[in-house]
Amino acid sequence: MVAGKIHSLRRACVKEGSFLERIGLPHSIQRNEPCVYHTTGLSRDEIEELCAMIHSAETEPDDKSWPPSLGLFKSVVVTLTYLRRNRVQEELAETYGTSQPTVSRAISAVTLLIKKVLAPFVPTADDLDERCQYLLDGTLLPCWSWASRPELYSGKHKTTGMNVQVACTLGEKLAWISDPIEGSRHDSHCLSESGVLVTLNPADWIGDKGYVGNGMITPIKKPEIRDLLNWEKEFNNEVNKIRAMIERVIANFKTWRIMHTDYRRPISTFATTISAVVGLHFWRGA
Repeated sequence: MVAGKIHSLRRACVKEGSFLERIGLPHSIQRNEPCVYHTTGLSRDEIEELCAMIHSAETEPDDKSWPPSLGLFKSVVVTLTYLRRNRVQEELAETYGTSQPTVSRAISAVTLLIKKVLAPFVPTADDLDERCQYLLDGTLLPCWSWASRPELYSGKHKTTGMNVQVACTLGEKLAWISDPIEGSRHDSHCLSESGVLVTLNPADWIGDKGYVGNGMITPIKKPEIRDLLNWEKEFNNEVNKIRAMIERVIANFKTWRIMHTDYRRPISTFATTISAVVGLHFWRGA
């Protein structure tokens, strides 16, 4: 009966002891197994698996530079909490009993490692199935307004950030996210830069009016000389009903609050952070 209550832990044998001890998992956490999903976006088992992937990854020695005072497990938890909730680093330092510079070093090191180890789980444009139909939309990932980076300002959204293109299937499953481009660029330009339609039939793609002229299925624009006809209005309504799926997919992606609220770290690190979150999102759904 007692044995049935004991949670079995996957252990990787190393010279110094069990893998969980090796990554710095506190004994209290091993015993009590608290729920960490609402703060990190991952379950405890998923965090352990991610730590194992990072620990065994073939990277440069300098890449594995998480703070020794935190250890790998806590460094990953701190980083995931930051990505999931976009919490202020001083607040994270208080929560985890360390200093803000230590939190900053943990986030810098682990974000880069997450990007590297989860890259194989992120589909590219070449991985998309030419037999499928896709829904497409662009979204702005906001950041601070840097005076030296005016190209980040989006006139459409009246704020600064990076633009990514997001595609999903008609089954409402996320299929692809493009590399980020400056927020001042139009969705049609970002689509062209991604090259996603080079080998795919644009007639199988559905988008909003921002993609008119790309051969995709889009709502009909109102002509200057007349109102839309009844059948055109009905067509637009049906297209927009279908497009609601991609809006929900994007909203789900932005439950990683770092993608929804202003990014405060140096702008040079934003692309890496976006790639890390994209990797986490696809990895969890794999």
